[in-house]
Amino acid sequence: MRQKSSCLSVFWFALVSFGVVSAQICPDTERSFRPNGTYDVNRRLVLSYLPSNVTARGGFHNASVGQEPDRVFAVGMCIPDAKAEDCSKCIQTESDKIISSCPNQTDAYSWPGDPTLCLVRYSNRSFLGSLDLWPSFPLYNTGDIGVNLTEFDRIWEGLANRMIAAASSPSKGNYYSAEIEDLPSFKRIYALMQCTSDLSPGDCNACLRQSVGDYKSCCHGKQGGVVARPSCFFRWDLYPYSRAFENITSTSPPPPSLPPPPPSARFNANTTKKDDKTISTGIIVAIIIPTVVVILVLLALGIAVCWRRKSYRAIELETEDDISTTHLLQLDLKSIETATNRFSESKKLGEGGFGEVYKGMLPSGTQVAVKRLSKTSSQGAREFKNEAVLVAKLQHRNLVRLLGFCVEGEEKLLVYEFVPNKSLDYFLFDPAKQGLLDWTVRYKIIEGIARGILYLHQDSRLTIIHRDLKASNVLLDTDMNPKIADFGMARIFGVDQTQADTGRIVGTYGYISPEYAMHGRFSMKSDVYSFGVLVLEIISGKKNNSFNQTEDNVRNLVTQAWRAWRKGSPLDLVDPTLGENYQRDEAIRCIHIGLLCVQENPTDRPTLSTIMLMLTSNTITLPVPHPPGFFLPSGQDLSSVSESTTSKSVPCSVDDSSFTDLYPR
Repeated sequence: MRQKSSCLSVFWFALVSFGVVSAQICPDTERSFRPNGTYDVNRRLVLSYLPSNVTARGGFHNASVGQEPDRVFAVGMCIPDAKAEDCSKCIQTESDKIISSCPNQTDAYSWPGDPTLCLVRYSNRSFLGSLDLWPSFPLYNTGDIGVNLTEFDRIWEGLANRMIAAASSPSKGNYYSAEIEDLPSFKRIYALMQCTSDLSPGDCNACLRQSVGDYKSCCHGKQGGVVARPSCFFRWDLYPYSRAFENITSTSPPPPSLPPPPPSARFNANTTKKDDKTISTGIIVAIIIPTVVVILVLLALGIAVCWRRKSYRAIELETEDDISTTHLLQLDLKSIETATNRFSESKKLGEGGFGEVYKGMLPSGTQVAVKRLSKTSSQGAREFKNEAVLVAKLQHRNLVRLLGFCVEGEEKLLVYEFVPNKSLDYFLFDPAKQGLLDWTVRYKIIEGIARGILYLHQDSRLTIIHRDLKASNVLLDTDMNPKIADFGMARIFGVDQTQADTGRIVGTYGYISPEYAMHGRFSMKSDVYSFGVLVLEIISGKKNNSFNQTEDNVRNLVTQAWRAWRKGSPLDLVDPTLGENYQRDEAIRCIHIGLLCVQENPTDRPTLSTIMLMLTSNTITLPVPHPPGFFLPSGQDLSSVSESTTSKSVPCSVDDSSFTDLYPR
């Protein structure tokens, strides 16, 4: 647990007449940051992703942006029953407030109390899974309860203990409780508790008990109160201040409507702390009832699974390393053969390094793309499992979605969503089809690919290096939105892992970074290099490796782009089929970003979070690019560059497979 600092900036906003309570708590730590500097840019970027990601992931999302010492960790969370639009709005509102209220603090959090409870927190340290009790300030309404305190205390403490037990119950799993309790004199207690879902049940229990103890010691006998901590939230009042109570009923007939406290009442802050040791038999009830409910739900699910096994079954797929498991939908071979007309040539969509891809139609009417592993392919069961396990864990609009798979005899099949407009190279490198990719579409494709890779690198449950990004592995949907495909050679990184070495190179010539091709060293920056090549290809309409020796000694697109940049005429690179119908500033910026991505030194290349900021903000000043890797000066051939730039090399097989290891995150 972090030590308490001597200073604390707390921004409380209390509008009692309307029941609105919001707080942004910004501890003054030893390290602050300069507004509009790198840390501030990373902070704004990671918070901007929270609203959509929190709602898309069931109400909780953690992410990080940047590199040390300016890396920013962030978490967003809503109550379990919040509507998606309410959750997104709450996260967005609090993100904006916390940026405004905490101008240079490297650590801050916010728990608004109503109408929807949510949490927004960021820090310069990784706090996921840690119990943080400080900083905390109880708030209370100065109005007195106005009922018999002895009877009130009995009811209030029983409710608090019951809710703590429910919120921290392992069987419940969402670390949340909201209840209404009747009081004498036609009054009711409206109480709400929540812990961050990354805590252990014991830590959640400890956090909530500390918060209840804080309120009892500072504010006993008052009409309501709030205790907000980085790891948990507790509030109670005598009126329904949150939408969370709309679907909750009390055991007694509804009392007359009680208005919010009058404007004359106010919330005060207090820092006195005291542990609450009271135990209630309600704990037992709160544990037994959820357990019974869970058992009944599991029985119902078991019956449903049995009914569905006739057409398909769910199995657990496990890697050979026995360290990564996932549940996937397994389809039977007969169903897939029927869907693809027995892998008819007329259904064939294309052919990759590991096999053929066919279009199919499932009995439900869903169109699918079936990847059939070639029986002679070097991709074995391990690579197949690698791709299945990886893709099943990934959910993003710019990644192809895996629907199921099949393993029967020698057949290994992956069933993906059908993406109708084929792959990017189908349009980009065909003179007859290049005109279909106008500037707006090309820019959207660049941005979409960047979002997909950013998800792989930072925002998914795993840290994934794709290792084979290229135009043929980017599919286009009906609206020409890009979807990254083919994860057969992807690699999972550990939490603190930044790079890895291999003795066998995989990938495609022209997209492989210098340090990977020459030293077998790959990292996120290897994917960044491949992305840079893709950007230059999308701008120019040319393949990186389509040049020959007669073209002014230009052996690749990277060399041509660098020479055009150095001559001050970067727009010479733009695809002539665009004519003058493109945004010159955007084109120059994209070429600039592409050259930054293909710089020879991996540390010089930007991260995907920085690239996204460069693509979406015109106010960011881009650094001057250094010479790229595989840049060929006039008159120098590839062999001489390789010999002069590396002291060791590794065996290189291009567009081939490798035996990849999986690292838990």
